[in-house]
Amino acid sequence: MTTPTTAEIIGILGGMGPAATADFYAKLVATTPGSSDQDHLRTVIWSDPTIPDRTAALLGDGPDPTPWLLDGSRVLREAGATVIAIPCNTAHAFVPRIADHVGLPIIHMIGEVARHLTTLSPRIHTAGLLATTGTVRAGLYQEWLDRFGIRLVLPGTVSQNHEVMTAIHAVKAGIRDDRTTALLSRAAQRLTERGAQAVIAGCTEIPLGLPGDAVGVPLIDPALVLAQALVRRARTDGGVEQGR
Repeated sequence: MTTPTTAEIIGILGGMGPAATADFYAKLVATTPGSSDQDHLRTVIWSDPTIPDRTAALLGDGPDPTPWLLDGSRVLREAGATVIAIPCNTAHAFVPRIADHVGLPIIHMIGEVARHLTTLSPRIHTAGLLATTGTVRAGLYQEWLDRFGIRLVLPGTVSQNHEVMTAIHAVKAGIRDDRTTALLSRAAQRLTERGAQAVIAGCTEIPLGLPGDAVGVPLIDPALVLAQALVRRARTDGGVEQGR
C-alpha cells in the first residue's frame, strides 16, 4: 500500500452550486503537482445543493444557511477531513458563525485572494469585483482588500442586477452561452474603465461563464487561488495562515 505524501485531508463544503464544486475539485487536481494517482491529495466532498441561497439570506429574503453549513462541516470532519475549503464566495459571510464550532481550520478564500493580489506585478492598487449581490452587500472583499491597501471598484446597480446577477443565474441553470459571456465581459469592461487593474471573479460560477481572455486585465479566479493555497498548505510544514 502506498503511503500518502501528506497527512492532510481536504474537506470541500460544496453544492453552492454543484457545477462550481465540480469545477473547484478539477482545479484542485490540476494544481496539485504529481505524476501518479498517489501524488494527489486525499479529498472528501460534501456537495449539498439544499443549502439555502446565501444572497437571499443576506438580503433578508430567505432562511439562514448557517445550520446547513455547520452540518456539512461536521459531516466532513466525521469523514476524516483535516481542513475545510468552501468554494462559494457568498458563503464566507457566514464563516464567522461556524468557525468556532467546526473543530477544523477553514481556509478563507477571500483572504487568500487579497493576499494573492499583493503578489502580482505590476502592483495592483485598484481591483474590480464581479460577485453576487449578497457578497457585495456583505462587504466581504471590501474588508479584506482594505487590509492590504487595495481600492475596490464595484458595478453600478444596473450592471449588478442586469449583467452580473443575470449571468450568475444563467450559469447556475446550466446556460454557458455567448450571451452569458457578453454580459460578464461588459460588466468587467465597465470596471476596467473605472481604473480596475484586475477583476475578481468573486462568484465561483463566474469563471464558468467568463473566460480570462474576454477581460482586458488579469481575471482573478478565487477558486483557483483557494486550490493553490490548499496545495501549499498540504505540501509545507508551516501551512497557510487562516482567515476568519
